[in-house]
Amino acid sequence: MPMVVVGNVFVDIKGFPDNKYIPAGRNSGWVEFVHGGVGRNVAEDIANVELRPRFVSMVDETSEGQAVVRKLQNHKVDTRFVAAVPDGMGLWLAIHDATGDIVSSISKRPNMDAMVEMLDQHGDEIFADADSIVVEIDMDKEIIKRVFQYAEKYRKKVYAVVANMSIATQRRDFLQSIDCFVCNAQEAGILFADDYMQSMEPEELVEALAQAVSSARIPSMVVTMGSRGAVYATMDGQRGHCAARPVQVRDTSGAGDAFCSGVAIGLTYGKSLPEAADIGARLASSVITVTENVCPRFLPKELGLDIEVEE
Repeated sequence: MPMVVVGNVFVDIKGFPDNKYIPAGRNSGWVEFVHGGVGRNVAEDIANVELRPRFVSMVDETSEGQAVVRKLQNHKVDTRFVAAVPDGMGLWLAIHDATGDIVSSISKRPNMDAMVEMLDQHGDEIFADADSIVVEIDMDKEIIKRVFQYAEKYRKKVYAVVANMSIATQRRDFLQSIDCFVCNAQEAGILFADDYMQSMEPEELVEALAQAVSSARIPSMVVTMGSRGAVYATMDGQRGHCAARPVQVRDTSGAGDAFCSGVAIGLTYGKSLPEAADIGARLASSVITVTENVCPRFLPKELGLDIEVEE
């Protein structure tokens, strides 16, 4: 049975300076176009662990939209529920500094009406046999409502990731129904109105997160902290820190999506939250060494998963 990913497709336009980035000046460097979008990245990350996810999304009626679908199919993602519609993909422009960190970005969101129609027409077929669901929690509210209706109907666990936390803060009621929510420290600060979270040391953030998830009635959260690793906490009192893996950073985009993918994979297939966070850390560390938005291929057994690879 597949993991189901519900999310958007973007085309990412990434700029990299040759030397130190000068915000108010002209910077020579290079520009790359990469298939992106949080949902699309997560689907491909899961596929790159030799699992066979089912992706619910949209692409444009263009050659670029067709290229996105072909690449996902080549990675053995089930794309039967990816609709080709006008304005079906978003655009994300990101400027990186010489260390690979994102210093500025702007995005254009796609029109998501087609996804609502897709869920209304094919929801039972999409979710009935799912192993679990991973959803972009900041999509249109009607999409989120339908995903949780089917999750409740078929008793599926839901893992959430976020692209725009300012929108996700309007989904706080849904966060109480997810099994685990993954975001970064800056996003956690927006969610809990505590901007200082991003400057905390891991030990401090563990305690702050434990108190926050208990107060907000969120079952469990994992908060990534870049090179300082990640922290996790649950409503029932479990908490801890997962160290980052030291690697040479080239491009940090996509790392959070890979981390979420690893957490969702681990929890779906029987791992504890600390073990799942460690899988997330491994996938994230593999992404930031390249300019692609997704992890390279892994066999499940490399990540401690007792899952047979499907042909």
